[in-house]
Amino acid sequence: MLNLGFTIGSFVLSATTLPLGILMDRFGPRPTRLVGSASFAASCALMALASRDTRVLSPLIFLALSLNGFGGICLTFSSLTLPNMFGNLRSTFMALMIGSYASSAITFPGIKLIYDAGVSFVVIMFTWSGLACLIFLNCALNWPSEAFPAPEEVNYTKKIKLSGLALDHKVTGDRFYTHVTIVGQRLSQKAPSLEDGAEVFISSQDVRGISESPPEKSVPFRQSLCSPIFLWSLLTMGMTQLRVIFYMAAMNKMLEYLVTGGQEHETDILRKRAAETVGFYSSIFGAMQLLCLLTCPLIGYIMDWRIKDCVDAPTEGSALGNTRDGVATRSARPRYRKIQKITNAINAFTLTNFLLVGFGVTCLVNSLHLQYVTFILHTVVRGFFHSACGSLYAAVFPSNHFGTLTGLQSLISAVFALLQQPLFMAMVGPLKGEPFWVNLGLLLFSLLGFLLPSYLFYYRAQLQREYATDWEGPKKVLGSSEVTA
Repeated sequence: MLNLGFTIGSFVLSATTLPLGILMDRFGPRPTRLVGSASFAASCALMALASRDTRVLSPLIFLALSLNGFGGICLTFSSLTLPNMFGNLRSTFMALMIGSYASSAITFPGIKLIYDAGVSFVVIMFTWSGLACLIFLNCALNWPSEAFPAPEEVNYTKKIKLSGLALDHKVTGDRFYTHVTIVGQRLSQKAPSLEDGAEVFISSQDVRGISESPPEKSVPFRQSLCSPIFLWSLLTMGMTQLRVIFYMAAMNKMLEYLVTGGQEHETDILRKRAAETVGFYSSIFGAMQLLCLLTCPLIGYIMDWRIKDCVDAPTEGSALGNTRDGVATRSARPRYRKIQKITNAINAFTLTNFLLVGFGVTCLVNSLHLQYVTFILHTVVRGFFHSACGSLYAAVFPSNHFGTLTGLQSLISAVFALLQQPLFMAMVGPLKGEPFWVNLGLLLFSLLGFLLPSYLFYYRAQLQREYATDWEGPKKVLGSSEVTA
């Protein structure tokens, strides 16, 4: 019954992210965060009140826990847009925030120490409610009403020093400032390599063409939803979620089996020893959750690797090099941002999948001492695959699709995780507590996780061929222009 409650609770918590993602994409993270912090503060206050008279007020616990879960996921989900403020370090900060969420269980031993020191439960919960009120106040005063745009979706992230501006005809008054504004916007979006103050001369025909060009159409949500990257990520995340959740639900039974050797060999002495062993190892497992916070920035660093050295597209003047006095010089083949993001995602998911396979192998070995390694791998994988997926979505899809796609992925992963209940019942029933065959099946199932980086490898090869063709065109034009010069 406890495992069933854990399964249902995990499903509800993950399923809530889909409507939250849709609302956040529609209205921005600020309303979501305000509602979440208010719900969390109310839940802590209700818990404190219910503990004053448990016989009368104990039904408030169900409402309090519902508000607590809803408020917590609102705060967590709205925080995932904050890393957009950090430009090329976006994935690193997103991984750090996901790691802090994954390692939050480490706070409970601290709260228990405070409680054991003599501080009443009511004081602890009202203090926690007050901290949630500070989050509400901070959001109301500091968070903008709009969503945080991704770095590639803004035109004011770069400072351009314009040394020279040549127009083909005399321009005065407001029209001059309009042309200068348009030129500045174009440079901030299309020519990051000119930040060092190179002299640039742009004709008025060029400016007029920019001002008359229609705005780029936004990417439809259906295109992001049906993209192969998103569909493969659903399989990878669902499989990993099932693997991680099953271990968390069945860990105590697995440890008991390692001590007793099976239900048919149980004695009173072995049961007592098993209870002590499970309690000790459970405490170690809880303390190791802090590793999520310490290791998640690594996967973010992998996702941000060499992003700042990249250019956006082959039309960026990367093939033109430095331009001075109308003369262009040949440059080396540039490194493109989209290709680098895909490369980083391949590395991140490949590393995560190898760690997941290693975790599955250690689960097959009947050794109590090896469980320390199993705990470490489980904790690292739990933080890595969420961070890698969030960083991939932020890198590939538009920011106004991030919340809905993440929520949908979380919902489908929660449906996958429901399978752990029949797996658990099979382990404690027909298999008589032996976890080997279930762990072996999950190990083989986890090999499907390599399909996502395999597709990303194929997709990167397509982009490289496309960008190479686009790069050769400007290169040939440069060669003819140099001969003419």
